[in-house]
Amino acid sequence: MSAGKRLLTARQKVDRLKRHTFEEAVALVKEVASAKFDETLEIAARLGVDPRHADQMVRGTVLLPSGTGKTVRVAVFAKGDKEREALEAGADVVGAEELMERIQSGFLEFDKAIATPDLMGLVGRLGKILGPRGLMPNAKLGTVTMDVANAVRELKAGKIEFRVEKNGIVHCPMGKLSFAPEKLLANISAFMDSIVKAKPSTSKGTYIRGLVLSSTMGPGVKVDPALIKDLKAYNA
Repeated sequence: MSAGKRLLTARQKVDRLKRHTFEEAVALVKEVASAKFDETLEIAARLGVDPRHADQMVRGTVLLPSGTGKTVRVAVFAKGDKEREALEAGADVVGAEELMERIQSGFLEFDKAIATPDLMGLVGRLGKILGPRGLMPNAKLGTVTMDVANAVRELKAGKIEFRVEKNGIVHCPMGKLSFAPEKLLANISAFMDSIVKAKPSTSKGTYIRGLVLSSTMGPGVKVDPALIKDLKAYNA
C-alpha cells in the first residue's frame, strides 16, 4: 500500500470533529500509525496568545520523564574542569577555540549546544551559523550555565525546548509510538504542566484553545483541553 493510501485509510478511522480523552487519543494514534519506522508521537497546542507581542511569548523547556526516544548529540563550549565535567556527563564534543574553528569549517554534527558564561563571547561569533539552526546556547533555556554536567545529563535524558509559533501553536515531540501508553501520557502530562505554567499574565480568555495528537506520518486526533486535569494521574 502506498504512503498516500495508508494515510487515507488512517484518516477514515479518525472522527475529525470528536474530542477524545488523552488515553483515547494516544491509543487511536497508535492504532492508525502505518509507517514502516517507529514514528514519533507529536502534540500541537493552540494557545490564546498573540506572539507578535513580546509579553505574550510562550517559551521554555520541559524534561520529559520518559525521554524522547532519540539520541541527542550535545556539544559543550567549556575549558579546564568544566570541560572534564562535561565529558564525564556524556557530552559528545567539548572544546573552546578549537570547537569554534571546527564549526566555522562546517562541523555541525550535534543537536544541542551548551556553554559556560565565560565563553559566550566566543560562541557569539558563531551566531550566524548556530542561530538559524536553533543551536545557540541560551541562559533562559538553561544552556548557558556553569553546571554543564547537569545540563548535559538533562538534554540526554529528554529535556526539550518549546516555543509558540507566530500562529499561536506550540508543537513538540512526546516520544516514540513504541513507548508504552503510560510513558507517553507521562510525557504529555509534563509538557502540559509546563505550558500552563508558562501562561503570560497578559493572555486573556481561554488559554489552551485546542490540542491535537498525531504520529509523524499520521492524521491528527483532537483532544478535549478540559481534560488536562486528568493527566495528573501520570505525573512522574
